[in-house]
Amino acid sequence: MLDIHFIRENVELVKAGAAKKHIEVDLDRLIKVDDERKLLRQELDAKKAEQNRRSNEIQITKDKEREKIIEQMQQLKAGMAEEEERLKKVMEEWQKLMLTVPNIPDMSVPDGNSDADNLETKKWGEQTKFDFTPKGHVELMTVLDLVDFERGAKVAGFRGYFLKGDAALLSYALWQFISNYFVKKGAKGDKWIPMIVPSLARRESFMGTGYVPQSEEDLYKTQDGEYLAGTAEVATMGYHMNEVLDAKQFPLKYFSFSPCFRREAGAHGKDTKGLVRVHEFFKFEQVVLCEASHEASVKYHEELTANAEEMLQLLKIPYRVVINCSGDLGLGQVKKYDIECWMPSEGKYRETHSSSYFHDFQTRRLNIRYRDERGEMKFAHSLNNTALATPRLLAVLIENYQQEGGTIAVPEALAHYVGKKVIGPAG
Repeated sequence: MLDIHFIRENVELVKAGAAKKHIEVDLDRLIKVDDERKLLRQELDAKKAEQNRRSNEIQITKDKEREKIIEQMQQLKAGMAEEEERLKKVMEEWQKLMLTVPNIPDMSVPDGNSDADNLETKKWGEQTKFDFTPKGHVELMTVLDLVDFERGAKVAGFRGYFLKGDAALLSYALWQFISNYFVKKGAKGDKWIPMIVPSLARRESFMGTGYVPQSEEDLYKTQDGEYLAGTAEVATMGYHMNEVLDAKQFPLKYFSFSPCFRREAGAHGKDTKGLVRVHEFFKFEQVVLCEASHEASVKYHEELTANAEEMLQLLKIPYRVVINCSGDLGLGQVKKYDIECWMPSEGKYRETHSSSYFHDFQTRRLNIRYRDERGEMKFAHSLNNTALATPRLLAVLIENYQQEGGTIAVPEALAHYVGKKVIGPAG
């Protein structure tokens, strides 16, 4: 959420940002409703002051004059009730309009309509080549009895799956590998706080992070009104909701894990087979809270992205980094990178990690503040990055490490955790 004062003072800039993101927002209506909101508040404040003055007069007047003042106060009270009801309705519209105002994208964000317009900024590793025709992860894993989609659908419905045997061990290995990566960073002084966070969360955290109301159709909702999160970011950001933080702790760095759930409502017909797009998965998320500084946000954004890149390099998986175009940014994102890993069976790169910063868009909604060195209260800045999402990365790994004959080599970085170098008959 942007500050209403900032919006009023920079209407054309905010309109340009919304147009760049291809997001429709009625700023003229918002300004008009905000004018009405301020006027009603001023009128109510004046009447409350008048009410207080009359109350004091009652204490020093008697008889008919006192009765007259009481009658006037009753009329005043009735008028206030009407204005309070008007203000309530105006506030409801004002809040709904405020939630539709997008954050302004950074100047470095390229124009574009969709992910097809994202720009490649970096490429690492050679695209995996084979002396045989590579297979997709579905075929590889099915033949080796590493996955069961048929029983997955029977138990969990469409996009359901069971990971079995060495596939489960490989997933555990990825989780241990990434956990140890951040533990080692902590031992070197780069303190990351590990957390296992709730998947089930109240609406407030989803509103604060921007997933509601804009992406509500992609969320599972319980009969009690809570939602199942599609990322550990939601609960991690909600952790400090309505708090005033100690600036001396900045940056606060969280390495959060949770099961995740997405309806994939907007992905009809996409990746209907396999492990790339499923309803239930597991994610490790990097989440950072820092001082309200654009320079700090840029610094940590590059750092989070570099962490994800380093892990892929240790796994020796070819990838590229793209900067997301304006039309591929969410409501609150100032800038976003996607990391896309090479998928041999498809002959193209597929997104496995996203890295974003938001300035104070999320923290303003969640009311996460701190006092700066001058004692001024400010909203913190927030960032997040996908450290690891499985089973998507598992599918990428299996395709890139397949061998002739249908076996799968275990990456050197994971062999210690898996306990073998080859998965399959020779494993």
